[in-house]
Amino acid sequence: MFNFGLDRRTITIIIVVMLGLWLLNSGTSGILNLLLTIPGVLIALTFHEFAHAYAADKLGDETPRMQGRLNLNPLSHIDPFGFVFLIVAGFGWGKPVQINPRNFNGKYSLSKAEAIVSAAGPIMNFILAFVFLIIYYVLFNITNVMQGLSTQWQLVVYQIVLYTISINIGLGVFNLIPLPPLDGSKILMHFLPYNGKQWFYNNQQIFYIVFLLIWITGLSSTILNPIFNGILSGMDWIVYNIFKLLMLI
Repeated sequence: MFNFGLDRRTITIIIVVMLGLWLLNSGTSGILNLLLTIPGVLIALTFHEFAHAYAADKLGDETPRMQGRLNLNPLSHIDPFGFVFLIVAGFGWGKPVQINPRNFNGKYSLSKAEAIVSAAGPIMNFILAFVFLIIYYVLFNITNVMQGLSTQWQLVVYQIVLYTISINIGLGVFNLIPLPPLDGSKILMHFLPYNGKQWFYNNQQIFYIVFLLIWITGLSSTILNPIFNGILSGMDWIVYNIFKLLMLI
């Protein structure tokens, strides 16, 4: 998603400094939260990028397949910067899945096919959040599975599951912002008229600046938090009522 044009050594130094400063400010609780967050981050980013690759492959473009992206190995999909940012800043990205629209099978228009590939990532994150919400209810509201563990381990599992839910919803919502370089911009492009597409394409640099300003000023949280809370509440309502209908709670 983002290309900083930096060599591996510089990237490593920046990442180490970022993590070091974050951990110094967070203390012991920060280290614990880091460890509990990592599983959710790995799951969210890996499945997000895999979904892009899978959608492109199904539409006829074998570029992701040839680049080894049709797997669930985190090493194939994790971008170091994006991984760290998702941990320390609450948003992030994976290694971009490269596609060649000219290879699509023609079942859909190019713009629609690109929109489908772009939407696949956030949709996958919402599906994962829903699945882990079901897991949460099964583990902590329905069965007695967790009672066999100590209180400390119950808390660890509880936090990992909740972090995984929130990270997936957050990543999905964040990527749907209709600004380059996020997935939402490519989805929006499909629905714009021809002149709108041209104008949007010709002014992408401006939208990059707008995106950075929204992020730096913290306005993104003001905009996205209500959406995040609405999606979480909606999913929770659905899962709760499904189990209630099944008379499990």
